[in-house]
Amino acid sequence: MTQSGDAERTGTYLSGLGNSFATEAVEGALPQGQNSPQRVPLGLYAEQLSGTAFTAPRSESRRSWLYRTRPTACHRPYARIDNGPIGGQFSSPASPNRLRWDPLAIPPAPTDFIDGLATVAGNGDAGTGTGVSIHVYRANRSMVDRVFYDADGELLLVPQQGRIRLFTELGRLDAAPGEIAVVPRGVRFRVELPDGAARGYVCENHGSLFRLPDLGPIGANGLANARDFLTPTAWFEQVDRPVQVVQKFLGNLWATDLAHSPLDVVAWHGNYAPYKYDLAKFNTIGTVSFDHPDPSIFTVLTAPSEQPGTANADFVIFPPRWMVAEHTFRPPWFHRNVMNEFMGLIHGTYDAKAGGFAPGGMSLHNCMSGHGPDLASYTKAVEASLQPHKIDNTLAFMFETRWVIRPTDWALAAPELQQDYDACWDGLGSHFRKA
Repeated sequence: MTQSGDAERTGTYLSGLGNSFATEAVEGALPQGQNSPQRVPLGLYAEQLSGTAFTAPRSESRRSWLYRTRPTACHRPYARIDNGPIGGQFSSPASPNRLRWDPLAIPPAPTDFIDGLATVAGNGDAGTGTGVSIHVYRANRSMVDRVFYDADGELLLVPQQGRIRLFTELGRLDAAPGEIAVVPRGVRFRVELPDGAARGYVCENHGSLFRLPDLGPIGANGLANARDFLTPTAWFEQVDRPVQVVQKFLGNLWATDLAHSPLDVVAWHGNYAPYKYDLAKFNTIGTVSFDHPDPSIFTVLTAPSEQPGTANADFVIFPPRWMVAEHTFRPPWFHRNVMNEFMGLIHGTYDAKAGGFAPGGMSLHNCMSGHGPDLASYTKAVEASLQPHKIDNTLAFMFETRWVIRPTDWALAAPELQQDYDACWDGLGSHFRKA
């Protein structure tokens, strides 16, 4: 087996203009002047990977040219394999009830990333390019002679326990808890577990590609900065032994066998590539006067819909931050929202819940479902002395989407589903007094 190339580097892929990268693992592998010359250097094959339509506006266009030892067209037919809990049936009819789960257990049997994927909820339709699917992964062994790709959407990976090491066609990336990684639709990759058992969340985005949100009145600085995103340098392996390729297509798993590794891209250039981001570099915006800003100020990435200001998917975080405000209730307020919210907790505690929401757990609040701080959090907030203080040792996140999020039958039957979630608001009785 031959492996070559460095791991990762800084990039500005998400700057809004789709800046192009050029990288080669072997000097001279990149063609000069033409993307697909008659004879590609070093006997390689030229292959374009298109993440958007050919006629997409220049500012939206995402594509990369790959120069590889074999084209991906060389394979036998794919055949259906067992899905396990991937792509399960969504509940019918959909329920407006608030839901919360304890952390899902990591299976005791040997389980790699593919076998440990489970679909928790979703909406829209991969075939028409709308909505999201939300999964968890729970794995205790690395993928061996197996690669995976998703034809249904790009994958936003949020590790919660243990690092994941992504060996992709375009290079290698490590992602630890507190970081995220995005693998574009169609990019093949293998997941190895350098720390052993690993668990995390996945937002599979079927709609427009994730990008940085516009800053509007915030100005030129704040939130996530493009310079902090990392893209991989070219890397490849030459493995001449059977390798299974598994793809997700319209919610189902299909597989074929190759006689070699498909992670064989020696050089590439373009703006369609995996990337990672350290959430600790997020520049949090807050208030220093009064009132509570909307949680949209915590948006790291957004996938817009055709309706301005309404996202197919947002990725929002609640990181450590200073709280400064005059005569203002500090935790998230009681709230009903036209958007639909799926939350997870990476570490620490969430400032709106005193208990029951554990790292690795998750909750679902759909359109117009009333939610907010539990009794203990509310009582603490209204009695607190309003001095500047820092919310520390915490990292929660939210997948937010315009479409109602429907849990799967598998998730509703999971023993981790909390049957008493509504009880956390018990005791919030009336304190009304006439003047």
